[in-house]
Amino acid sequence: MQKTAIITGASSGIGAATAEQFLVRGYSVINIARRRSPVEGVINIAADLGTDGGAAAAVQACKANLPAESTEIALIHNASLMLKDTAQSCETEAMMRVLAVNVVAVNTLNRLLLPLMASGSSVIFVGSTLSEKAVAGAYSYVVSKHAQLGQMRATCQDLIGSGIHTAMVCPGFTDTEMLKQHLGGDTELMVEIGSQNGFGRLVKPEEIAGAITWAHESPVMNGSVIHANLGQIEH
Repeated sequence: MQKTAIITGASSGIGAATAEQFLVRGYSVINIARRRSPVEGVINIAADLGTDGGAAAAVQACKANLPAESTEIALIHNASLMLKDTAQSCETEAMMRVLAVNVVAVNTLNRLLLPLMASGSSVIFVGSTLSEKAVAGAYSYVVSKHAQLGQMRATCQDLIGSGIHTAMVCPGFTDTEMLKQHLGGDTELMVEIGSQNGFGRLVKPEEIAGAITWAHESPVMNGSVIHANLGQIEH
């Protein structure tokens, strides 16, 4: 049986590292993103996940690269939009932009791809420490990541008996382009944030990728939240 990993946002960071690890395992890997993946051998599908039509069109493009019959698929919801905002400043338009990518696109991809996924498949959500906690200045992102956690748990219950499992991998502060952009390129702040765990450094994208591939291969984790943060120091 052909095995396929469909990864949103495999154009950089955690997504690209995850694509590499699935390729090593012999999977066909599809990247759904605005940008191409730098990983050689990945099938790239250009898509705007900020619109429902963009997500639906991406699924149609995926089908051209899948077998006619159902197959084992690792569906990895990795793409995310993170804005700087607060409860006092977040405009409705900004909240809708974040929810469109982080929640609504996930729903669309699930609805359209699950009928193609055989027993042994998985739906893995790349959450965040902020799926269960909160910090100031990332209001819409925190709301969306809490919503993703609910999506993962509800999807688990709806798929009972299908042989398809779900899990959420929650990275701690990871050395990614998104974090750098959110911090405005402040390298000193990156170092400070990286020191706030048991190993005194930022998590590496390939470490999160390892947790994601393990979650796909481990149906015993069905419905579980996997904290991948090097032992984040609690305050």
